[in-house]
Amino acid sequence: MTTAEQQQIRRGKVERLRTGAQPRVLEVCSGAGGLSLGLLAAGFELTAHVEVDPEAAESYALNFGPDKELDDPWSIARNMERCSAEDLVRDLGLSTTACGSFDILAAGLPCQAFARIGRSKLRAVAGEDDAFQKDPRAALYRRFLEYVADTQPLVIIIENVPDILNFGGHNVPEEICDTLEEAGYRTAYTILNAAYYGVPQVRERLFVVAIADVLGCTPSFPEPTHFLELPRGYEGSRRVALKHVDMESGRFHEIHKPRRQLPKAVGVRAALGDLPKIKEHLTDSRAIRRRRLDDVLDYRTPKGGLSGYAKLMRNWPGFETVHGTGGHLVRLTPRDFPIFRRLAHGADYPQARRLAEELFTDAVKRKKLTDSESPAWLELRQAMVPPYDPDKFPNKWWKMDPLKPSRTLTAHMGKDTYSHIHYDSYQARTVSVREAARLQSFPDGFRFAGAMNAAFRQIGNAVPPLLGLAVAKSLKRQIDEALAPAEETDGRQVA
Repeated sequence: MTTAEQQQIRRGKVERLRTGAQPRVLEVCSGAGGLSLGLLAAGFELTAHVEVDPEAAESYALNFGPDKELDDPWSIARNMERCSAEDLVRDLGLSTTACGSFDILAAGLPCQAFARIGRSKLRAVAGEDDAFQKDPRAALYRRFLEYVADTQPLVIIIENVPDILNFGGHNVPEEICDTLEEAGYRTAYTILNAAYYGVPQVRERLFVVAIADVLGCTPSFPEPTHFLELPRGYEGSRRVALKHVDMESGRFHEIHKPRRQLPKAVGVRAALGDLPKIKEHLTDSRAIRRRRLDDVLDYRTPKGGLSGYAKLMRNWPGFETVHGTGGHLVRLTPRDFPIFRRLAHGADYPQARRLAEELFTDAVKRKKLTDSESPAWLELRQAMVPPYDPDKFPNKWWKMDPLKPSRTLTAHMGKDTYSHIHYDSYQARTVSVREAARLQSFPDGFRFAGAMNAAFRQIGNAVPPLLGLAVAKSLKRQIDEALAPAEETDGRQVA
């Protein structure tokens, strides 16, 4: 496709949007739909998505499909490697010309797809040379560029981890921007922290935004709405990630720092305080084992009333709840319940291990076990003391501080939730699926397909919807301003 043909297609999209049509979104590697929630709330039309994980795709169908049912083919899992943008356009009944397809292309591509891709290799993926075509690590990015070519979007959004700024010793977003600028886009990238945008979680994410030249504007990023002093360690991680940023290229957008006058970042208690107390595991684990992921439990009214964040999670447009919500499954780890109860807020694994050793020593004395080689002594220790080396796993456990945002949720929560121990010592457990969803800013009406582990994985993999909304609202404003007609003076149009 020639540059002139590309410009013609993009101008056609601009004209369609000027008629008042909603911008159409195609999201690849969508996951369960965290970014989609933000895009939808900002006024974009969710036309199609691509997601290979069947449980994440089923969650997407439950929440965004027509009438939120599972019988519409657009919302079922598709493999990016096997599904072309042309296939999606045809299946949806859109025009087969690119100007009749998608306006926004969003992607949360796995960071592994970018490993060791240098400038020459990335250009090879883009089609200038076929020397790098067979490397499987580049497959997703190669397909992504094909989606760009097939749909000629007006706006591109890419989300990833900050480490992609220093991946194999080079800056991958800079390479991405270089390639997209050659294709007729204006680009920018930066790091956004979810806690700065009302999410009760300290989560750093890299965003790349590209806007087609035809719109005539350079991408910008949303200003923070909440204040937080970043916990120790995050500034150091940023410095490592930013080591290879070329400040002179003009593509890296200075990281917004929140003003102290802004509302404080949302703390964990404000985020979770109205959700049901889960304590059955302490007396009768069978009650928890019988519970299903979609079983609804009633809300409760915390002391001091309902927080603004809780109200938002209950009343997100299209996902409203009234009396209660589902997702109240937790991991059953009886060995550790006494440790969870006694652990201080903000404490991590070394402190938990010391506490376990103290509890074990007391139990040994009570049982009068004097032989540390006896089966009884060894069995008791196994039943009470976690086996992990504190020096090797210092951050494996963490008890949340009720007044502060949580640590970053990860996909590993599908296997282990010890990184998010509930702040309420009376409940003595790790977070439930719904609590993890709240910490990620998923509204209470959002449903997750699959079993507990799959739900945790989907939540940990997601873009926080409130962060997605902040980015989407900023982009919608930029698009609307670019589409606005020129002002008129004395009957004449002026720029």
